Order: sequence, then structure tokens, then C-alpha cells
Amino acid sequence: MKTRKIPLRKDIVSGEMFPKQDLVRVVKNKEGEVFLDPTGKKNGRGAYIALDRKTAEAAKEKKVFERAFSQAIEPAFYDELYAYVDHQQARKELFANDDE
Repeated sequence: MKTRKIPLRKDIVSGEMFPKQDLVRVVKNKEGEVFLDPTGKKNGRGAYIALDRKTAEAAKEKKVFERAFSQAIEPAFYDELYAYVDHQQARKELFANDDE
């Protein structure tokens, strides 16, 4: 079988390239709303961040999304981002143990 190409995206915080499945997309739509896009298919300007709590905290400290989207980001967005990242990491750990 032919090996499939793994799509890579750049983490907006660290600048490193990661497989798309290891990142979460954050979108700003035409109405100026900023939200998480777990499907990666919603319309709007997108930025990717690694599924890591420390990276998410660094994004808040450095105001990365404020600069990327040229607007203020509500603190509630970061609470949602932290919850999503924690949930995805827990899932990854849970299902990684099933493979063994």
C-alpha cells in the first residue's frame, strides 16, 4: 500500500510544525467571533495551537491570538481552550493504553 502524506501545520505559539491531528484550530469568522474548530472545516481565518496545557497558557500570556486576529480575546475563550486541551490529552492517554 502507498503511504499517505501526513498534513503538517505550524503551531502559532512555538512556531514548530506538527501533524494536523495533534493541533486544534482556532477560527475568527467574518462577524469577528473567535472560537475553537475541532473539525478544522469552519469558514474564517484559522490559527493552530498544540494540544498542550502549557502551550495554551503561553498563548494567553503572550497574547498570541490577539495579535493573530487583531482583536481582543475574551477570558472565557481561554477557559474553553484549556478545557478542550485537557480533554483531548486525557483521551489520547486513555486510548494510547488500549493499543498496548
